[in-house]
Amino acid sequence: MDREWSPRTALRSVHYARLAGGSYRFAVQAVGLEGTVSPAPALVAFTILRPVWQRWWFLALAGVLAGLLLAAAYRYRVNRLLEFERIRTRIAADLHDDIGANLSLIAGVSEVLGAEDRRSDPALRERLSLIADVAQASVDAMGDIVWAINPAKDRLGDLTQRMRRFASDTLAPRNIALRISTHDLRGDAKLDPEARRETFLVFKQSLNNIVRHAGCGSVEVDLGIRRGMLELSVADDGRGFDPSAEHDGHGLESMRRRAEKLGGELQVASAPGRGCRISLRFPLDRRRRTV
Repeated sequence: MDREWSPRTALRSVHYARLAGGSYRFAVQAVGLEGTVSPAPALVAFTILRPVWQRWWFLALAGVLAGLLLAAAYRYRVNRLLEFERIRTRIAADLHDDIGANLSLIAGVSEVLGAEDRRSDPALRERLSLIADVAQASVDAMGDIVWAINPAKDRLGDLTQRMRRFASDTLAPRNIALRISTHDLRGDAKLDPEARRETFLVFKQSLNNIVRHAGCGSVEVDLGIRRGMLELSVADDGRGFDPSAEHDGHGLESMRRRAEKLGGELQVASAPGRGCRISLRFPLDRRRRTV
């Protein structure tokens, strides 16, 4: 605290506030009236213990406890993720085995009844046909849900594979040429279920709109990653439309809402007679929520 002698004083006490933990020596010299100084100072040695929270054993114990807490938190998180994966797997299996099978049975029975009862009331055949169509559409939608929540399908490669299959099944019967290109994709990269589902539904809605309205001869699909952003574009050479004009359908608005849920954006580039291009772009690390 003080390495030099203090000025002479008649006081017989001294106060040191807030001395840190450690070892000290206090030295005192006596000065007579004539100015004579004692030949040797009186020394008092003492030690101030450090606070408990600054002692080595406390710091070591705190470090061990912090490590145990971090390990417990990590283990808890891993267990929660595994539990969530098991729940997703069970739900996917239940949907596929129970509800999906029942819907397929309804569709099959309706088609058989409609085929066997061709001479019956036309209204009845129409109702049976409607039941079969609705059941089949429900089976397809159920397949999308099962695929979306299945933890075994969380990779980008699974998304690309399903997109290829859907595009081929949708466009090939209508003699629409298809070209799919990918770039900078890591097939084993993980994609969370919501992002995977919303991306596929935007792609599916785009192809359905093309089939219904475009009147095109070819479709180009591009999927890739640029600067941490997943980018999907679907373009056709059909009749096109004016994006600024009002439309009766809600397809574009629905796709824009899906893009916003992903923290990204949807762009539509089209003009009458010049085809259409729909582009989806969102961050793979969706915690950033930046575009």
